[in-house]
Amino acid sequence: MPTDSTHDSAVALRARLMSAAAGDVALPRVGILWSRLRLRLPRTRIALGPVPGQIALASLMLCALALVLFSTSGPNALVPRSNEVFPGWESGPLHLLSNGLPNNVYTLSYGFSVLLVVMLLAYGVTLAAARSLSTRVVVGSVILLHVILLMSPPLQLEDVFNYLGYARLGALHGMNPYTHVIGSEAYDPIYRFVTWHHLHSPYGPLFTAASYLLPLGSLAWSYWILKVVTVVASLGFLALVWRCARLLGRDPRFALVFVALNPIYLVWAVGGFHNDFFMLVPAMAAVALLLVRRDRAAGAVLMLAVAVKFSAILLLPFLLVGVWPVRERLRQILEGAVIGAVPLAALSIALFGFSLPNLQDQSTLLTNFSVPNTVGLVFGVGGTPALLRLFDLAAVAVVLWLLWRRRDWVADAGWATLALLMTLAWLMPWYVIWVAPLAAIGSSVRLRRATLLFTLFIIVTFLPALGIFLSNHGIYPLSTKAGKASSALMRKLV
Repeated sequence: MPTDSTHDSAVALRARLMSAAAGDVALPRVGILWSRLRLRLPRTRIALGPVPGQIALASLMLCALALVLFSTSGPNALVPRSNEVFPGWESGPLHLLSNGLPNNVYTLSYGFSVLLVVMLLAYGVTLAAARSLSTRVVVGSVILLHVILLMSPPLQLEDVFNYLGYARLGALHGMNPYTHVIGSEAYDPIYRFVTWHHLHSPYGPLFTAASYLLPLGSLAWSYWILKVVTVVASLGFLALVWRCARLLGRDPRFALVFVALNPIYLVWAVGGFHNDFFMLVPAMAAVALLLVRRDRAAGAVLMLAVAVKFSAILLLPFLLVGVWPVRERLRQILEGAVIGAVPLAALSIALFGFSLPNLQDQSTLLTNFSVPNTVGLVFGVGGTPALLRLFDLAAVAVVLWLLWRRRDWVADAGWATLALLMTLAWLMPWYVIWVAPLAAIGSSVRLRRATLLFTLFIIVTFLPALGIFLSNHGIYPLSTKAGKASSALMRKLV
């Protein structure tokens, strides 16, 4: 309930507005008065005790285990291409326990949708109880969830096989993945598993070069080593989130829960074994290094993230804002960035020549409910090139404004990342993990709320049940001219 002082302030402001409207007094700085009133409004926080939090954690683990058991049981809709090829080494060690579970496409689609909703509710309860849970319970639950998901085959998308396809293309067959496509190795056993047969690699040179070190002679060994390393990278990334939260004086338990127990993080990021973690580890390490005033190292380490995925470059100007206006620290960050970039550029030229990752093709593809396509659908046109350019300009304007105002650089980096995600025509669920750590450790409550709303939007729009519902009612988000052009390009690339 509002306090008496808040009520009196509101009444006083209303009286001044009415007097001004009647011409009795001028209206001096109404925005300042309104901002002061807003500051006095109580901020509601839902806080639960440890018991609801423990029940929610148990629910998350049971849902994750159920998802893994059903996905390993045999060819099914949860694992792409499993109806074509699904060897035992892909399904994992739990398939012997889950053999015989239902695999009807509609049963699994609706069941998966229900599991996601339950996990989302459990996530909300855990967030509300995070500050009452012990460190041992929170950390132990996160580790156990990672162990459970490690037993799963890739969920929803098979990007892990695309990584291996490009690695084998270069390391085994001597072809540059930036100038050749996986279709060039159609005789390789990996060909049956991959998604993009005719897409030049969009992945950064450091990740691509590192993937050459896998034991590519054995597809099964390469697959499991990459899965294990990805899960370890996820845990390392979360350890950095914990460290950054402590350095900034935040509750590390809440930060860990906010990031690691998000259903998108668990199901799509960890369960899909995506290489975003190899970008996020050095990116968060750069943040941690800056917080302990190791500025040159922060700039150098950030370049490792950029060499995995170029989008990490967005963090660099905010690192500079974080030390503004101390010239010595600014100089050290830039020096570190150059020191890190030079050997990475040399490595890329040595292995791949002057070819660059193919970021163009996927940037022109549309997903059903990417924000530009969703906005375009309201006007009946979908994600047209003109609308995509308009979104890009809006994102640039947001980033420039955030840099100009120079407030909390961590939170502003999160806002900039969220703005970037909202411009992407090709929006994948696990991209949410780009903004989640910055929202978790930053000071902006609004950014955390916006990240949660974006999470809700992603989960709802990617629910299999929604896709079935829309299809049954003849609604196809890619039926516009722009959507048809995107679908035609996708057919050329797969």
